[in-house]
Parts: sequence; C-alpha cells; structure tokens
Amino acid sequence: MGTKDLSAIIELAISKEQEAYDFYMELLSMVDDRAARDALQIVAGEEKKHKEFLVNYRDKGYGDSGLKMTTVVDYKIAEHLEAPEPRAGMESKDVFLIAAHREKGAHEFYLGLASIHPAGPTKDMLLQMAGEELKHKEKMEYYYANAAFPQTSGG
Repeated sequence: MGTKDLSAIIELAISKEQEAYDFYMELLSMVDDRAARDALQIVAGEEKKHKEFLVNYRDKGYGDSGLKMTTVVDYKIAEHLEAPEPRAGMESKDVFLIAAHREKGAHEFYLGLASIHPAGPTKDMLLQMAGEELKHKEKMEYYYANAAFPQTSGG
C-alpha cells in the first residue's frame, strides 16, 4: 500500500469514527437488553469524542507534539481501519462480533499513530484513545458472549 500523508490517514480515521458512531446508534435499535443499550450509548459517545479530537487535530494541529498534516506515514497504520461490514438481517450476536473486530482495529490504529508521534499531549491522547477502543472491544466481546450463549433460567 505504501505511504500517505497524515491528513489522508486522519481523514480516514474521522470517517471511521463517524461510521462507528452510526453503527452503535443503529445497533441500539436491534438490542433490547437494557445494560447492552446503556453500554452502546456510552461507546457511541466515546467514538464521537474521538472524532472531535481528530477533527481538531486536522484543523488546528497540536503544538509541538503534533505532526504536520503533510508528514508521510506508512499506510499500514490505516489498514487497521478496514473493517468487516454488517449485513442486513444479521443477529445481534454477530453484529457484536463485528463490533469487536472493528474496535481491535481501531485500537491498533491509534497505537500505530501514537508510535510515530513525539512524546507529548497528542501522543498521550492517542494512547488514551487506543485504550478506550480496547475497552470497547472487551465490552462488545462480553455482549457477544451473552447474546451467543444466554444464561438459562435456573442454570
């Protein structure tokens, strides 16, 4: 895949965060479990904050610890954002599994992006976002397990 400038990768990440937000809002309509619904809303809100951070980074930069938007970056960082797409009529358990894969990719993407930044607030924020995506992955795996292997009453 080669290289792209940072602005292209940030643009891709912004669109993926918007996609993730939309994905979780859509998933809300498929899920009845109250705890799962609450979790989905929290995760969607965090994806929205990630998008806002990226938009600010693209538009304003982040001082000395930010990279220029023209900085050339190995494109393999962005490959983590290539995610499986849910299909119409999928069961919620399968959608949770797709969500977990997406979150794993987002986690690896932010780790990769952080790795090319010098120490400072931007790197710290990217690492924090990576950590949040990992928590999202764990949450989606939890809901996948609950949907795929529901507890029986009395068992």
